[in-house]
Amino acid sequence: MRLSARRTRPDRLRLALVSAVCATALAGCALGAPTDTTGEPPRLTPSVSPSPSPDTRADSAGGIQVLTEDLSVPWGLGFLPDGSALVTERDSHRILKVSAGGRKTVVQTVPGVAGTGEGGLLGLAVSPRYVTDKTVYLYYTTATDNRIARLVAGGRPVPILTGIPAGRNHNGGRLAFGPDGYLYAGTGDAGDRAAGPDVRSLGGKILRMTTAGKAAPGNPFHGSVVWSLGHRNVQGLAWDARKRMYATEFGQNRSDELNRITPGKNYGWPTVEGTGRDRRFTDPLVTWPTDQASPSGLAMSGTTAVLACLRGKRLYAVDLDPATGRPTGKPEAVLTDRYGRLRTVVAAPDGSLWVTTSNTDGRGTPAPGDDRILRIVPPGGGGVSVL
Repeated sequence: MRLSARRTRPDRLRLALVSAVCATALAGCALGAPTDTTGEPPRLTPSVSPSPSPDTRADSAGGIQVLTEDLSVPWGLGFLPDGSALVTERDSHRILKVSAGGRKTVVQTVPGVAGTGEGGLLGLAVSPRYVTDKTVYLYYTTATDNRIARLVAGGRPVPILTGIPAGRNHNGGRLAFGPDGYLYAGTGDAGDRAAGPDVRSLGGKILRMTTAGKAAPGNPFHGSVVWSLGHRNVQGLAWDARKRMYATEFGQNRSDELNRITPGKNYGWPTVEGTGRDRRFTDPLVTWPTDQASPSGLAMSGTTAVLACLRGKRLYAVDLDPATGRPTGKPEAVLTDRYGRLRTVVAAPDGSLWVTTSNTDGRGTPAPGDDRILRIVPPGGGGVSVL
């Protein structure tokens, strides 16, 4: 289902959004696997007893469950085969396991994380081979850099890629496995404007690698993990049903972006912010004023892109043409100012949509219970009526 301002009555907008987002929520479960292996480490199991499960409650406005509360800047989120999710907390450096019913379990605190500001324990991606390798991948800040590591619970992270520039701001941090089975990462320029267009730097890039942290076959720059360049700060990565890649990017003062990603292309930063119409660079598909977006999370359902926004405090839904991958109409906003800053949006295996808030990150105004994970339930999905 596509969202259309012409066809969708405002009081049914949430229903249309949920239907669109959840239509292909299971698509990510069929991803391929990279050719290298990391062995067969022991099972990922919680290190402490689970906390009491909260009572998941329905938002009276319809369609939303507050799945769990009292989190500390939830950042990365990845689903396990049993339908539960692993969630990173940026500032506490903890990994939590959250069941489909909202029960929280502390898996472990990750050693070696030393971020300040926007740094810390950031992205998380579950191995496509999790059933056999029980491995997750983390993106986090240390005293000297941002890095990507593989982890089995109870152990120490094993770095696979180091030397990603780190700073108080612009650390990127999103991890995701693509439909080709390789690991992708969105990085930031860490405040160094020269990093984005410099192919020798790992900052201001989208990276593509094997699970050993090496350049994946077919990368555009020989021997390099760099997939695209000229970015300021990438925190959202997703693919549509035709395996086209999209990413969100934070602008500086004028324009936040949704980009379609083509390997080897330069997306303009710092020469261009937003649309530049300069043949040297690839223009974004959609832009927003920075006070209406700051898009950190991105999920795809077919050809509908859903963005979770921090400063904009809303979700955006963008319809993309199935043939061209280009927008077919104006973006639609939902949940505006309802739950504060929204960090991450992920389609769950059960067809629901999980969204994390980010009100305890030093830039929000926390309410009692912040931070939260919200669950949007599709029509007929049980638990909550969307109407």
